[in-house]
Amino acid sequence: MKNNVKKLLCLLLIAAMMLTTAACGAGGKGNEPAPTPPEETSDSPDKTPEPAVEKNGDIVILFTSDVHCGVNQGFGYAGLQQVRDYLIAQGNDVILVDDGDSIQGEPIGTISKGEALVNLMNQIGYSVAIPGNHEFDYGMDRFLSLAEKAEYSYISCNFNQRGELVFDPYVIRELAGKKVAFVGVTTPKTVTSSTPSYFMDENNEFVYGFFQDETGEGVYNAVQTAVDAARAEGADYVVVMGHIGNEAECIPWTYDDVISHTGGIDVFLDGHSHDTDHVTVKNKDGNEVLRAACGTKLAAIGWCRITADGEISTGLYTWNNKVAAPELLGIDNEMSRAVAAASEELNKKLGEVVASAAEELTINDPTEVLEDGTPIRMIRRAETNLGDFCADAYRAQSGADIAFVNGGGIRVSIPAGDITLNNILSVHPFGNSLCVIEVKGQQILDALEWGSRAVPNETGGFLQVSGLTYEIHSYIDSPCQFDENGLFAGVQGERRVKNVLVGGEPIDPDKLYTLASHDYMLLSNGDGFSMFDGATLLQDRVKLDNQVLIDYITESLGGMIGEEYEDPYGQGRIVIVNEEP
Repeated sequence: MKNNVKKLLCLLLIAAMMLTTAACGAGGKGNEPAPTPPEETSDSPDKTPEPAVEKNGDIVILFTSDVHCGVNQGFGYAGLQQVRDYLIAQGNDVILVDDGDSIQGEPIGTISKGEALVNLMNQIGYSVAIPGNHEFDYGMDRFLSLAEKAEYSYISCNFNQRGELVFDPYVIRELAGKKVAFVGVTTPKTVTSSTPSYFMDENNEFVYGFFQDETGEGVYNAVQTAVDAARAEGADYVVVMGHIGNEAECIPWTYDDVISHTGGIDVFLDGHSHDTDHVTVKNKDGNEVLRAACGTKLAAIGWCRITADGEISTGLYTWNNKVAAPELLGIDNEMSRAVAAASEELNKKLGEVVASAAEELTINDPTEVLEDGTPIRMIRRAETNLGDFCADAYRAQSGADIAFVNGGGIRVSIPAGDITLNNILSVHPFGNSLCVIEVKGQQILDALEWGSRAVPNETGGFLQVSGLTYEIHSYIDSPCQFDENGLFAGVQGERRVKNVLVGGEPIDPDKLYTLASHDYMLLSNGDGFSMFDGATLLQDRVKLDNQVLIDYITESLGGMIGEEYEDPYGQGRIVIVNEEP
């Protein structure tokens, strides 16, 4: 009788496990995989898995990229675990790898300086990862420390210190009786798309690099050397894990450049540009190489299947629903609990006091109110102390001559007294990133004119500034012209912005200045700022906007926002002249 009861309990437990996997799989596929690669219905999580009896001889490489801390978005790590476990239950030999930019992008990364993400990656069981450009956003020492904590292998064939590789260029994993080599390569754009000073020594000389040169040969040679070494060590297959991408500004280091100048690569799993393209590229010997990418924030999980007879294919599991898979499907597994615990710890830290302010830093007029007593918002039409503070943070953290912050990107005031992390993160909630460009004084003048066009009324593009002062003669009608899309198209007529001083000196329209702001304005025409198109990009998405504020408070102000910001109307950087002199 006891044995019969035990058997019944075991059958019920197996049935429950199968139902759980099937339910998660049913939603896990979402829309159809990317149409470019051949469709592989046998990998669909829609089917109820049977308990694996024996291995089928196939290798499945599950790859993620540009997760950017989106651990509970898209599939989430909980959904990733379900997909992996499903494939294992089908008899596949499964390995999990990441193509970079996993530890930055959300408050959970900002507050833990990446450690929470490394812990979660350890827990889910990543085997190999490469550094993306944003792995360095917390500083070189911090990233190298995190790499030590990682239970998976960081690899890169081109990340070097004074010519010596920092990590192994490749690793070999035994899968389904075959040797699979993974070669890592990181974009040389990392030097400018993270903080350049992180790659320098105390004498401001670059000591870390990525074998970058104008021809691309340094990177091609590094990849080829690693591929050849892996083959010599007996690798049956060579998989390149790249954080390279397809952006034109990354030429000559795009995936197309690398593949077409090398040989011996079987498949190229890529990241950086947040695309989901699956294409073939001919290598230097004329052989076709598969290149696959999986987007960002776990909206897709990439797969590469190597069958027992050596056929290679790639594809995607996609999740296009607004509600993340773990929430919609009620996934309860090891990773859903780990993410919940990490989120609980995050919420505790958000309430921690990290600084103090002598006075409130405001977005509102401190005296004027509407008839119903509602404060009148000032940040989008005039200078405020919070506007000064945010612009100063951008300039201090970048070293630029001038900094702009659009008033519409500054959302809430910072109270006097104790300041929590949540207070700071709420000021800049959009996830924009610090950039620096080189522009002529005339472009600065055009931007100030465009940002001032609505005064005395509001516009989200009103510019809070650091490093310069200017006057807005509001009695002059705005001379700004705009195109059919609402973007800046030029100036016709008398300008209302006058007496612009940079560092106390009149601005020179023909002189080059360095300008700091965020990617929304400088790179994406946010609020219509198209006058910066074509400008030289010096620092590309260095760090998140809220990280800029946090670092400014801790590094420059010593945790105390002092009397220099006590006047709610600011420091007199923007003077509005309402009547003709």
